[in-house]
Amino acid sequence: QVQLVESGGGLVQSGGSLRLSCTASGLVFSMNTMGWFRQAPGKEREFVSTISGSASTTSYTDSVKGRFTISRDNAKNTVYLQMNSLKPEDSAVYYCAADYAGFINRNKLTTTRADYDYWGQGTQVTVSS
Repeated sequence: QVQLVESGGGLVQSGGSLRLSCTASGLVFSMNTMGWFRQAPGKEREFVSTISGSASTTSYTDSVKGRFTISRDNAKNTVYLQMNSLKPEDSAVYYCAADYAGFINRNKLTTTRADYDYWGQGTQVTVSS
């Protein structure tokens, strides 16, 4: 079955950096658009970033543009989220997700939570002020 396993979360001071990883199994990784979402206590899960299966296109929510970078290594079935200049408001559980796009839609980006097929269990990111 499909599994997405996130890692790399932790506690960091404001202004610091973390790199999240998500390794997938049970799917043809390169045919899946991948996304990162986050959920803070008492809030809804929100979109952070997405990358196409081909890795040619990316998208970010406005609040992380210029600070976060999404990338993927299809040979390793892994998607990354490099987070720099972290702020306390970035604290949340971060989830990766996979949306099957196929070869024809290998440049597809997915920003809507409901469009994703598979989810990881999440990794906690805490940014102290």
